Amino acid sequence: MFLTAVNRETVLVQMVSAAGTGYCFNTKRNRLRDKLVLRKNDPFVNKHVLFHEKKKIRSI
Repeated sequence: MFLTAVNRETVLVQMVSAAGTGYCFNTKRNRLRDKLVLRKNDPFVNKHVLFHEKKKIRSI
């Protein structure tokens, strides 16, 4: 068995709506960046709201 160094620079993260509706989506970000905060549309309130990074799902 050989051990190889894998350079995984991106991670898949879960983004959750700050409006408190429970709506979430997944997106990719660079591993070395700070946590993401995005402004996107929340279909439950039909407005643009902030989405905060909740947790890392896996490395890509």
